[in-house]
Parts: sequence; C-alpha cells; structure tokens
Amino acid sequence: MDTAAGEAWRCLRCANFVPGPPSRSGPADEAPEVPRGRLLRDRVIMRVLAAERLLRALVLFGAAFAIFEFRGDRGSVQSAFDAELPLLRPLADQIGWNIDDSKAVQWIEKAFDLSEVTLVWIAVAVAVYGLSQVIEAVGLWLMKRWGEYFAVVATSAFLPLEIYELTEKVTVLRIGLLAVNIAAVVWLIWSKRLFGVRGGSAAYHLEHSAESLLTVERAAVSEVDRIE
Repeated sequence: MDTAAGEAWRCLRCANFVPGPPSRSGPADEAPEVPRGRLLRDRVIMRVLAAERLLRALVLFGAAFAIFEFRGDRGSVQSAFDAELPLLRPLADQIGWNIDDSKAVQWIEKAFDLSEVTLVWIAVAVAVYGLSQVIEAVGLWLMKRWGEYFAVVATSAFLPLEIYELTEKVTVLRIGLLAVNIAAVVWLIWSKRLFGVRGGSAAYHLEHSAESLLTVERAAVSEVDRIE
C-alpha cells in the first residue's frame, strides 16, 4: 500500500507494515517465524532452561579450576585447613553441627590423600561436564532439534546420581535441582515429541508447520476483512 513514507508492505507473520520494497519473496510458509501463543511460550521455557544450564556450567568450570589450582598448592591448603578446623568446632557445637561427620569435611580430607594425577582427571571430568552444559544451553537457546535430544540424554544420564545423593542427605537444593531436571526431561519429550512419543518427529514438524500456516492464514483473512 502507499503511505506518506512511500510504498509499504505488510508482514503476514507479525501484521506490521514495513516501508520500502520487500527484501525477500516466496511462499508464505517459508517466511521467518514470529513466535506467538504456544510457540512463544515454548521459546521462553527453552531459554529459561538454557540460562539455568549456562549458570550451572559456570559453576562447574569454577570448580574445575579450583581443583586444578588445589593440585599445585595442596600443602598450603592442607596446613590452613588443619589450622582452621579446630577453630570451627566451638561454633559447630553451638549450632548442633557435628563437624566430624560432615560429608564436606570428609571429602576435603580425602582430597588431600589423592594423587596429583587423580586430581587432574577429576578436574578434567568436571570441566567436560561443564562443557556438556554449555552445548546443551546453546542447543536449547537456539531452539534446535538436536539440542532438545542432547538435553534429554545429558540430563537423564545424571538423574540416578542426583537420586542417590538424596538417599544420603535430603536438602532443599538437591530436591529443587532434581525436580527441575525431571520436569525438563518430561516436558521436552512430551512437548517436542522426542524418541517417537506422540507421533515423533514427523508429527512434530507437521504440527509446527500447520500452526505456522494457520498464523499466516489468519493474518491474511484479517487483512481481507479489513480492506472489505
């Protein structure tokens, strides 16, 4: 249509008028998508999950770096730990914390007995886990099909470990992380029709295409009604 700014074309995806000649042409179903409704909701959920995975990756990279640094300065760390531990006992007794039975303290004491090679391998394993979280975050953020599969497989692989940790000690953090991971796996499999669920990939793409075409058709009908 002609406007005060010159020629303008209306986008059937977002219904906005854009001045100037069209930059592209072709079938409407091949036009870039403007997510709305369920598609927009899914994108928000996917990107929230991606942000959580990225935050977890940063924590893991920090832990890997700390383990690697500990390997080279273990003597001074152990000396400081042995000096500070007796000072913590009175405070621990006041709050009812048995510091000698603390898992964290026991892990630290065991770490002092590990060889440098073992510590390096532990740091590498933690860093690789962090890298997997980055890959998962990228795939989810970009709304890629491979990212959805990767997220389900990577998350499911660590669910038994998280459940085992709850058998040792129940904490709000552990329960929260386990609940988020289970919910993410179930939602991804069901909503994205992964692993053949609800018709699998073919049904997912058919549903996605139909919803996109319906958006175009509704916008086109609205435009016709407005002109008439």
